[in-house]
Amino acid sequence: MSNLPGSAADKFRDELRATANKIATPGKGILAADESTGTIASRFKDINLENTDENRRAYRELLFGLPGLSEFISGTILFDETLMAHRTKDGSKRLADLLLEQGILIGIKVDAGLKPLPGGLPGEVACSGLDGLAERCQKYYAAGARFSKWRAAYTIDPAAGKPSELVIKEQAWGLARYAAICQANGLCPIVEPEVMMDGTHDIETCARISEHVYSVVVQALHANGVFLEGCLLKPNMVTSGQAAKVQATSQEIAWYTIRTLKRTIPAAIPGITFLSGGQSEEEASQNLNALNLLAAEQHCPWRLSFSYGRALQASTIKKWDGKIENVEAARAIFRERCKANSEASLGKYAGTGATGPRLFVEGYTY
Repeated sequence: MSNLPGSAADKFRDELRATANKIATPGKGILAADESTGTIASRFKDINLENTDENRRAYRELLFGLPGLSEFISGTILFDETLMAHRTKDGSKRLADLLLEQGILIGIKVDAGLKPLPGGLPGEVACSGLDGLAERCQKYYAAGARFSKWRAAYTIDPAAGKPSELVIKEQAWGLARYAAICQANGLCPIVEPEVMMDGTHDIETCARISEHVYSVVVQALHANGVFLEGCLLKPNMVTSGQAAKVQATSQEIAWYTIRTLKRTIPAAIPGITFLSGGQSEEEASQNLNALNLLAAEQHCPWRLSFSYGRALQASTIKKWDGKIENVEAARAIFRERCKANSEASLGKYAGTGATGPRLFVEGYTY
């Protein structure tokens, strides 16, 4: 027994558990507003808006300043500049305080992005950023953050042998080390293994690979003494590849996803906050709704909710168009998407009847 790991949580155990459970409050989810400077540039390019510090600040104030946002959102993931530098237009408070005043928890993206993996297959990448992570966590905790996010991405290409065992094991260990370091410094880690939609594969292939990836990640969490009750999972939904000839239905996605989770994820993890992964806004809501209907039927132990970026913001940013006179109209659309996913997380979303365009970006990074 002497070679078992100690707990990563240490003195923060009770706080980490409380944070995880608050984020996983039924009917609420996460707004992922942690786009890097480069990623938000592509969003602004779509509306012909220059990627300036002021435009980034103004857009995020649009989101965070929505009255009643806490009715649907329990946590918001921020990028470093948003937490550490950005203030309201009048300079009276930090943008982060707009969220904290509503009781919305602050999260922070702490990874340093996907980098080429030496020894991996051509084109394979792994998440980076462990160097100096403890010090960054301490800085973010002092600034009011209480949870964190680290994304590991896996590409499916059976003909090329992807994802390789090397990238699966490397990223599982990175996710677990990240989680342990964050817990030791007071941040509840969101563990994000994303099996991406890129490819022509069918849903069975996505399920098989997702199951393997998640099981290796959970093994690594145990090996590193991660306190499961004080962390959350942010996985992909199990879907057909973006370019597959046959696309799975919402009911098929729910069935395969729930089966995969039940085979791999411990009941001790209180919440699973799905990423949208390039689905359209409406698809992401409809699929989440189907997942919660099936989860209730099967008495699943986790609360299933959302941690959406594009699927909450795509219509909002288009309506805003960088113009101050459009802020309130854009907020009305943003509220609609937040409300839709809140309802979907309870299995109560009726849907609009139209799926809308997918938000897929090949090889998505941010």
